[in-house]
Amino acid sequence: MNIVKIKTSGITANYLYFCSVMTLTENLTSFYIEREDRFNAHNYHPIPVVLERGEGVFLWDVNGKKYFDFLSAYSAVNQGHCHPRIIGALKKQADKLTLTSRAFYNNLLGEYAEFITGLFGYDKVLPMNTGVEGGETAIKLARKWGYKVKGVPENQALVVFAENNFWGRTLAAVSASTDPTSYTGFGPYMPGFLKIPYNNPAALEHVIKENPNVVAFMMEPIQGEAGVIVPDEGYLRQIRKICSENRVLWIADEIQTGLGRTGKRLACDHENVRPDILILGKALSGGVLPVSAVLADDEIMLVIGPGEHGSTYGGNPLACAVAMEALKVLEEEQLAENARLRGVEFKEGLKNLKEKYSFIEQHRGKGLLNAIVIEEQGNINAWNLCLKMAEKGMLAKPTHGNIIRLAPPLCITKEQIAEALNILNDSLHSLAH
Repeated sequence: MNIVKIKTSGITANYLYFCSVMTLTENLTSFYIEREDRFNAHNYHPIPVVLERGEGVFLWDVNGKKYFDFLSAYSAVNQGHCHPRIIGALKKQADKLTLTSRAFYNNLLGEYAEFITGLFGYDKVLPMNTGVEGGETAIKLARKWGYKVKGVPENQALVVFAENNFWGRTLAAVSASTDPTSYTGFGPYMPGFLKIPYNNPAALEHVIKENPNVVAFMMEPIQGEAGVIVPDEGYLRQIRKICSENRVLWIADEIQTGLGRTGKRLACDHENVRPDILILGKALSGGVLPVSAVLADDEIMLVIGPGEHGSTYGGNPLACAVAMEALKVLEEEQLAENARLRGVEFKEGLKNLKEKYSFIEQHRGKGLLNAIVIEEQGNINAWNLCLKMAEKGMLAKPTHGNIIRLAPPLCITKEQIAEALNILNDSLHSLAH
């Protein structure tokens, strides 16, 4: 591809690149990828497609090719891409007021707070923006509660995390990680963090007994980034019991597993348990803008007073309007129930594919949060399978090398599940031959 570099007037130190000989289907994708690689940090390794439009369960690239989306922006678009009700709420509020900061009241924050606390059954919400901010907020709340309520000596509070967790990329998040690619080179690390095996209630009980200054246990009800690791039945009930008996707060990170993804409103609902602190994000805005929320009762939430925690954008009126509509769409369109039904069909299809292709080591999941584990055999690996899937019109991305997470928008239909399974089968067959 021949590239012509043109410096434009009025745009300092920026360049527009045009292909002098460009056939759209061959070179347009390369044009966008090369420009991004030139000017953007190289902290991601994307599948080489360039997307420009989305609707429902589908995405289209810059060449007009249509794809099933089986990543859902890491479960941020549970309601489907560009849901008209959510986009409508965004546009309506954007014309009126977008941001005031929390230096003043706005007319939507109270309405949003009443709505979300009522829906999930907590006294208070602390609104933030990103999921990782939600995690940081939950840890600050737990530490402050430990000092003010539990009586832990100052600066001695401990928070326990499950191994192979993932909740973001801040220094606190990588300090809690057991993945070397997340934390290597970013030390020194946050003190006061302990790590135990996931899906191991005895390990939690032991670490609490050995460390009386433990104030909280933070975990994902299903580990997403780790490869959709589903714990044993009863694990969440045991966590609830252990934390309650030892006056330790249970923090549930439902940023990826919540809001209908696993076939219930929350993944915790599968065992009818209630965490002390609940973190939501991603689909809380339907993928329209960053919105997260931390929910807790007054005994926990009110330990933080004015000036002790906050966010310029947290609780802004635009986010409030969008989040309320996004939650209403989930409830009124019964997307959790659809995820449950379609999840049963999809898992049955994955079971059949595993029996057909020996290099599929395992399939696992709940609702529409699923994964397959690929045994590497020469050219057969997860990355190459994702490339084949993209070639045939289905988008997904490997995690931890050999695992492919499969998580479409929750509005997917029975017929679309069948079509997607056919594409996956064609991709597997093509890779194997």
